Order: sequence, then C-alpha cells, then structure tokens
Amino acid sequence: MNNKNEKAYRDFENHCKIIVKSTSIDIHETAGDKAKRKKQLEEEYIKWFEYYLASYATAKSAWYHKKAAKLLIENDEIYVLQRIFRSGAKSVHADVGIPLYLYYVKKDLFFMLLIGENETKAKKLLSDIQAEIQYNKRLENDYGKRFKLGDWADGNFSTSDDAYFTSLGIGQSPRGIRNQANRPDYISVDDVDTKKRSKNPKLTRELFEWLKEDLWGTFGSGKRRYVQSNNRFSKISTIQLMSEHFEKVREEYKRDGKKTKHHIIIAKAIQDNGKSGWEENYSLEYWQELRKDIGELAFQREYQDNPIEVGTVFKNQWIHYKQRLSLHQYEALVMYGDLSYSDTADYKAMLLVGKRGKEFHVIKAHVRQTSRAKVAEWLYDLYESMKLKKYNIRYKVEGSFAQGSIFVPDFDAEGDKRGYHIPVIADKKPKANKVERIESMSAFFERGNVFFNLADKDTTDIIELVNQILGFEKGSRINDDAPDALQDAISDLNSAISLDVKNTRFKSRTDTLKKKKNRF
Repeated sequence: MNNKNEKAYRDFENHCKIIVKSTSIDIHETAGDKAKRKKQLEEEYIKWFEYYLASYATAKSAWYHKKAAKLLIENDEIYVLQRIFRSGAKSVHADVGIPLYLYYVKKDLFFMLLIGENETKAKKLLSDIQAEIQYNKRLENDYGKRFKLGDWADGNFSTSDDAYFTSLGIGQSPRGIRNQANRPDYISVDDVDTKKRSKNPKLTRELFEWLKEDLWGTFGSGKRRYVQSNNRFSKISTIQLMSEHFEKVREEYKRDGKKTKHHIIIAKAIQDNGKSGWEENYSLEYWQELRKDIGELAFQREYQDNPIEVGTVFKNQWIHYKQRLSLHQYEALVMYGDLSYSDTADYKAMLLVGKRGKEFHVIKAHVRQTSRAKVAEWLYDLYESMKLKKYNIRYKVEGSFAQGSIFVPDFDAEGDKRGYHIPVIADKKPKANKVERIESMSAFFERGNVFFNLADKDTTDIIELVNQILGFEKGSRINDDAPDALQDAISDLNSAISLDVKNTRFKSRTDTLKKKKNRF
C-alpha cells in the first residue's frame, strides 16, 4: 500500500471514530418512545439529517439545502443543478444526507452512482456514505445493521437488503454499469469542474457531452434522480453548459404546457438582498472579511456565482474607490446611457460621472438587464432623490439619429407621468470603433484617474460595471455596454472642459494695470 492509500485509510478510520462519538444513543429509551421519536424525525428531512448525521450537522441547514432535498425526495424523475458557493455544504446533502434518507426512510433508493473529478476522489466520496451505513450508531439502532460487503477503496459496496453503492471518476466508462438487473436510480456528480479544464473549451464540452449522454444513459427505465453540485467559477465549465441546457429544456417544457423536471438552485455567499447566503452558519461580517482577504475577483468567482473573465486591457489593480465629492465641486457632470434595442435581454448602462482636475468619478450607475422604461424610471428617481435640477448636467444616450428617435421617447414618456421632463438627447456624433474607443480609456485607469463611488462599492450595478471593465477585450463574450457608456462619459467630460478653456477670454497685463486705481 502506497503512502497516499495509507493516508486515505487513516482518514477513513478517523472519520468513522468521529461518527461513532457523534451518534450516541439512549440505551434506556423505551420501544414506544423510540418509535415516536423515529416517526417525528422521518416526517421532515432536515430534522432527520440533523439527528442521524450529527457529525455533519454542525449548523442549521440553509434554505437551499431544504429546496434541493424537497425536489429530490418528492420526485422520482428529477434533474437538479446546485450552483452553490464554496463551503456551502452542497455535497454533504447531495452525496450523503438525501440518498440515505431515500434509502432508509422512503425505501426509494436501490442503486446510487457517485461521480468524482477522478477515481480517487470518487472513492473518497463513496467512503463518506459507507462510513455512515457501517458505523453510525443511531442508524443502526433505529434501522438495524445494513452493511453487507464491499469496500469504498474498491469502488463499491452493498447492503443486506441489496442496495448497491458505487463510484466512478471522470474518464471511467459508465456504459453497461449495473447491479444484477438494476441500473442506477440516483446519480450525484460532485465538483467535476476544475480550473485546468476550464482553460480548455474542447475538454469542457466533451465532459458535458459525457455527462449528458454516457452518464444519463446509465439510468434504467424507472426512477431517475440526477444532482450535479459545483460552484460556477468559470463560464467554460460543465455547470455553465448544463445550466444553458436546462434553461433550453425548461423553455421547451413550458411551451408544451408540461411541468419541468429540470431545476437550477443558485446560492450566493452574499445574497442580492445583502444578507448572508447561509445565515445559520456564516455571518455577513465573515464574508466581508473573506472578500478582503482573497480579493474581489476571486470572491466573485468562487462565492458569488459570477465567473468574471478577466481580459487583457484593464487590470484589477487599476480599480479604485473613493468617497464622491459634493456635486457642486465637480467642474463638469454628465449622465450618459448606452441602451440597446432589445427590451430586456441586453444590459443597459447609465452612468453619472463627474470630472475634477485629472480625476473622473463614477458617482452613480445603473447597469442591469432590464427595459429602457425601467432605466428611465431610475433616472427620474435619481433626479428627484439627488435634486439634480440644481446642477448643470448633460443627459445623453448613445445612438445615431434613428436610434435616438427610439430611445429618447422612453425618457419623455416617464416625464409625462411626472409632469416635467429631463432633457435627454441622443448623442449623434460619429464615433470610432467601439473596441478601440474602450481600449483608449485604459490609460486613465492605468494612471489612477478613475474612481468609483465608495458608498456604492457593493451594489449590483457597480459590481457589474467593474466586471464588464475587467472582462473587456477584443473577442470577449463579456457584455461591454457599461465600459462603452463610461468611455463616452469620459470623452464628453473632456470635451466640456476643453470647450470651457477655449471660451475663456484672457486680458493682457497692460490692460489690467490701466484699470487699477492703485498700481502699488
């Protein structure tokens, strides 16, 4: 046995000891009390999990644990994607808790197949569930001894009532896998996406096809429970491709008037409402400190379901934040919008940017996949809340004459509702190539002249704006509406300052002295 295998066995033995210690039983409990307790626990998965799998249940389960359990337990033909942040305990429930509940309580699991990144990791996943069946005293006390034969180290084991548990790593063929006449009825795919594979779209696509064709093909004609768990750290990943596939299938089911069997559960460390994604275990302060420790890019990828693709033009160290000035302190202000023809599919960006000396400050931002009417509503709300009528601000939206005739009326329509109108105009001046224009803006970032409003650092809009800037490069699939709007705003501000300088009239020193009554 090599050192790697020896360590794996030691880890397994230590884990089994922990299970024994954490699953103590009351030897004086009466048969009646035992039956009553057992019935109450079996009524709800989470209560059952927290009692029988005490070594894992160190904190109360999260909302997404409950949602996944409900879907997988109540449906015998179901496909679930868990796009959940790192350390969110997604695997514990998908690989251990839920299948054991189906096996012991519902008597509805007979052949479980675990898929890991490789054979070694797959066997490690299998060892966790074998340890519970073989050494959990509470399960043994209430359901009897069930372990029969086999070894996780060999990749499979079975129970006394002929349930079968096996594992495979990516690259091992699942074709023809069976236990006597039975085919898998519960498949869990755990963390198969890797940073290395995400750099190779061809390998990622091949793995996606392997999961969808070879693996799903191992299901029999009966029950089909499929769960895949991964955080979405890259758009070049099977969890991304599977999400796109699920969305497509869901649309087809909806079109046919049928109930969908494909579900995507998304959980972020910090939810869109600003609260912790797993409040029972992680405080918001914990996430904020981690965010500082690992940096914004890593935090967005690993914990916020936001796989930022970093481009080659803008660097993360060029992103700076500071407290904005009072609006009257800026030399020039512009509100610039980059809108789109599509009503809601594309991003629409509208930015309030101010210039002071060499610095450009992004004061407010609206960067979302929404309708133009919603952008207009946001602008009017901001106009009122910040009392923008007191300041000299130019309001522009990008577009040719034809586009302007489409976009501007959206703002006028909102003005009609409110009884006044913000003078939004279409920017019809001819422009250079978009990629070249945005690239030219990088010099301002490199020199440290661009700042984002510190007070809005954690807002959805600023985060999306920064992500689009960092991900920008020629040929990138990242949306570029926001950096395009920012470039136009900066260009417009520079033009405004330049025009003011040109229009400034200077007097000679001789003329000035002649008008002075006292030259001393």
